[in-house]
Amino acid sequence: MYRTRRWIACGLLLACAMGPAFGAGSADEAAAIRQVMAAQQAAWNRADVDAFMQGYKDAPDTTFVGSSVRKGYRAILESYRRHYAGKAQMGRLTFSDIDVRLLPCADGEVRYAAVTGHFHLDRTAHGEAAQDDGVYSLLWEKTAQGWKIILDHSS
Repeated sequence: MYRTRRWIACGLLLACAMGPAFGAGSADEAAAIRQVMAAQQAAWNRADVDAFMQGYKDAPDTTFVGSSVRKGYRAILESYRRHYAGKAQMGRLTFSDIDVRLLPCADGEVRYAAVTGHFHLDRTAHGEAAQDDGVYSLLWEKTAQGWKIILDHSS
């Protein structure tokens, strides 16, 4: 009896220590991020850069790191428009090996997430952006408008 209570107490302590980031809500948060990425992939594949960019936070400190560092939503949008001018250069985007890691704050609330994975572009034209395959790490923020990318490092 004592041993059973001790295991129950240990289980409760462990559950409390893990906080909300490991509860049922975490799966919902990770699914919401994956849903945004699926919408981005669909937007890219129909050559809709503006819709693709809806996954990014529209803020001056949103940052993209690739061959250079671009800071600000507008600068990132213009870079995508310049480097991927039209359907042939955009091609078909596929995200794979998506790993979502929720980052709970000190109060246990999840407001940030780190996402890593691979991307592949199947396309017929390249323009300035010659790379078709690579990896990415994304820092996401949960905003009033939903999950948004605040830092994109793609290489």
